[in-house]
Amino acid sequence: MGKKCFQCIYLFRNQCRLKIKSRTWKKQRYFRLQEDCMTIWYKSKKAGNTHSTFSVGDVEAVREGHQSEVLLSIADEFPPDRCFTLVFRGRRGNLDLVAESAGEAQSWIKGIRKLIDNLENMGQREKLDQWICDWFKKADKNRDGQMNFKEVQDLLKMMNVDMNEHHALRLFTTADKSQSGTLEDDEFVLFYKMLTQREDVLRVFQEYSGDGQKLTLQDLKDFLREEQLREDGVQQYALKLTERYEPSDTARMLQVMTFDGFLMYLTSPEGSIFNPTMVELYQDMTQPLCHYFISSSHNTYLLEDQIRGHSSVEGYIRALKRGCRCVEVDCWDGPNEEPIVYHGHTFTSKIFFKDVVTVLGNYAFKASQYPVILSIENHCSVEQQKVMAQHLTQILGDKLLKTPLHGKFPIGLPSPEDLKGKILLKGKKIGGLEDSMNGVVDDSLMGEVSDEEETAEFNDDHHRNDSIRHRVKKSKQSLSKELSDCVVYCKSVHFSSFKHSQIHSKFYEISSFTESKARKHIREAGAEFVLHNARQLSRVYPSGLRTDSSNFNPQDMWNAGCQIVALNFQTAGVEMDLNDGLFCQNGHCGYVLKPAFMRNIDERFDPENPQNGGYKPLSLSIQVISGQQLPKVNIKEGSIIDPLVRVEIHGVPLDQAKQETRYIDNNGFNPVWYDTLQFTIHVPELALVRFVVEDYDKTSKNDFVGQFTLPFTCIQPGYRHIHLLSKDGTSIPPSSLFVHVRITKLT
Repeated sequence: MGKKCFQCIYLFRNQCRLKIKSRTWKKQRYFRLQEDCMTIWYKSKKAGNTHSTFSVGDVEAVREGHQSEVLLSIADEFPPDRCFTLVFRGRRGNLDLVAESAGEAQSWIKGIRKLIDNLENMGQREKLDQWICDWFKKADKNRDGQMNFKEVQDLLKMMNVDMNEHHALRLFTTADKSQSGTLEDDEFVLFYKMLTQREDVLRVFQEYSGDGQKLTLQDLKDFLREEQLREDGVQQYALKLTERYEPSDTARMLQVMTFDGFLMYLTSPEGSIFNPTMVELYQDMTQPLCHYFISSSHNTYLLEDQIRGHSSVEGYIRALKRGCRCVEVDCWDGPNEEPIVYHGHTFTSKIFFKDVVTVLGNYAFKASQYPVILSIENHCSVEQQKVMAQHLTQILGDKLLKTPLHGKFPIGLPSPEDLKGKILLKGKKIGGLEDSMNGVVDDSLMGEVSDEEETAEFNDDHHRNDSIRHRVKKSKQSLSKELSDCVVYCKSVHFSSFKHSQIHSKFYEISSFTESKARKHIREAGAEFVLHNARQLSRVYPSGLRTDSSNFNPQDMWNAGCQIVALNFQTAGVEMDLNDGLFCQNGHCGYVLKPAFMRNIDERFDPENPQNGGYKPLSLSIQVISGQQLPKVNIKEGSIIDPLVRVEIHGVPLDQAKQETRYIDNNGFNPVWYDTLQFTIHVPELALVRFVVEDYDKTSKNDFVGQFTLPFTCIQPGYRHIHLLSKDGTSIPPSSLFVHVRITKLT
């Protein structure tokens, strides 16, 4: 079923190369691209016939040369033109390889990039065909290009289907047109189509079709108006959908849509629950920085926990490529006057500050052109602070903002649009912005060079661990003028009170809060916190007690208008799902405009009591109709999931809610629910909706299957598909849910 890719012909032969894990760990590996141009097979020279595979779809990018810490460590042994790195999606580690020649390295680099491009440009039908092809190969155990009934039965279990043997045999016999007792290419496709008949979509199609065979232009317009609630340009939109998704040339010419075209539309981005116009950059980017939520990372250098975890520049690359716009660096004195980055007084590994800055320069603006804030936790001596300033200035050059825009003293924070392509340093500063512009700074001023308040966090929680208390003691030492001069719009200051801040704070000052301090302020003075954040930036970071790099719920902080809500990006879970959900709109640019009532200092919004603001609540009704090709979670042979769907509302406390469907016994392939869940949303502008699929287990915790999170304001009403994501936030096609959504005003 696979087709050879002409461009990748070089990759079909066995090629031996070195796999590198460290300066001392180097092993020979044989790699070969399979004939489907989708699977890479490899085996260890030592392990004889032991081999494994990975999919090209798992590879996010290919980096040439010494572009990983591992390859940099062996740069003196192997030239860059023989080295390359395969970067995998999600949290899987990179694969660092050294080819036998520069030519061989280039053939792999170009070939895999071409394959990745082909995959990304595939249409819905091609993706589905590829998925069917993959299953055929998995089930064809003896690799003869045919499948007998026993192989088909095994395949059904692999695909999460617990089918009656008699029914399965009937489908098999119907598909076996050649009556050979086996299924070949086209026969297997026919078998799959019978297996995946979408009765749920057919029911909707026939409701609007006059003859049950096609949708005329008028039928389609009626459907778009009545179900999808399309109001403007319905005729042009219906014609566009027919032209784009109808596979039959004759039907397109007659301006009608067949069932196949209707199904392709509903499974396309335009049939998604996420409004495609809001995936693009659609918000006003010319307002002050403090008017935006900013995608932010904590302890960005860590790939694991905060006690013995691995520090790596890879953490910065991954965060920046996900659209993160605020990264953190913990700086300490290092050997040979070179500052290092690690989690101080722990066993986490160490990396050089200059390497972090280099990566920042290379990757800051690949995912988004909007500004990156570099949050410095400075524990260095004055001498090494000077080295830090030198690296920042020399490596980043014009990207580092060192003076106010246009050379004038500003009256407020600039906008993301004003700061495109700029890196801003957040840290302590000697004197104010006015003083540095007037040249009257006393460089002998003493001050705390680090602003995190972890000591208070530990005392609040009554922990008395001496080693930890030692780690979080604040240092009182001089701040280097050179480093101070690199701070312009993000001067870190200690927070006293909202009243003090209102009277004394400058717009360019930013305060950091531990999660417990932020929660206390929200509880005791939520409306004041919102007003504070309408004027200046706030950063909230996880408790120092979270040594496992777990995360707090960011929604609580966004409800109070906090802009820089820093999460451990390396840790998957509901908290990162919410972060990805909020920032998947607006072009994934890392900035989301706060609601108007959180930007206006004349309004008084209290997240704990939003009903006092006179907001009109909305009713959200979600009918969960069906699921498609849900992934297996238990690798145990013969195990099939019992899926249920939970819909969660994350927003102000009044809106927090969750409801579940029934679970369906033994069917992860095409479960059907038709269960309706109802919610009341009081502050839609702050609400996120999370769809979670779990494998029900009556004796223990349900297993996670997939999820999708999006802002309430980005929901498209009507019949919609939800394309599920893995725990790591990567797509798992063709797994989806089919739902019907209605949003109405409550009278």
